[in-house]
Amino acid sequence: MKEIQIFSGFSHVILEVFIAILPLVIMFLIFQFWLLKFPKYKVLNIFKGLVLTFLGLVIFLQGVYVSFFPVGKTLGVALGSLEHNWVLIPIGFILGFVATFAEPAVRVLTYEVEKASGGYIPKQIMLYTLSLGVAISIALAMGRIIYGIPLWYFIIPGYLTAFIIMHYSTPEFIAIAFDSGGVATGPMTVTFISAVALGVASSIEGRNPLIEGFGMISLVALSPILTVLLLGLLFTRKESKDE
Repeated sequence: MKEIQIFSGFSHVILEVFIAILPLVIMFLIFQFWLLKFPKYKVLNIFKGLVLTFLGLVIFLQGVYVSFFPVGKTLGVALGSLEHNWVLIPIGFILGFVATFAEPAVRVLTYEVEKASGGYIPKQIMLYTLSLGVAISIALAMGRIIYGIPLWYFIIPGYLTAFIIMHYSTPEFIAIAFDSGGVATGPMTVTFISAVALGVASSIEGRNPLIEGFGMISLVALSPILTVLLLGLLFTRKESKDE
């Protein structure tokens, strides 16, 4: 059995993360001396946080390269080789729900929404709404790969539906919905679920991984928009009943 090299390419990951964070640090220093002028203890705490962020990103990305990608693709190949590959649809639903539920960016968004709304939109409701939306999109993506359905069959009706719902929704939920679409396509979903989808597409005869394997993230970005807009309609209806 081939031994996994845990720290293979580790120096390259460190350099990538350093280059990504460096402009943010430079911008902060410029604004610190120009406008912010935070006291020393606060600047020290910020840099402690930056160090933790740097270490966390390095460890996470290294884990993605040596674990998430190969495990996801191997799992996808194994699932795609099943005789009754329709089971990929419920499996995709479960994977999508769990991945979004564990997504750090989603947790931050739901917390900020609850905080900004003064508790009117509970973070747990937002979390389950986003997780359910992504779960549905992953299930649809698996069905698209299995049956070879073109991507635009989902994208065009989906965005048309979103634009129609926007007409009846509130500005607050419209703003939250479109931010949710970007947040849901975070590292958990993009790294693991994408690798699974590519593995499935490569193992099913007649499927092109470059066509069927990709496009899933566009569905993931669309589905939270729809579910959050629908949540907004439910809140609007509840307000009308209360009044």
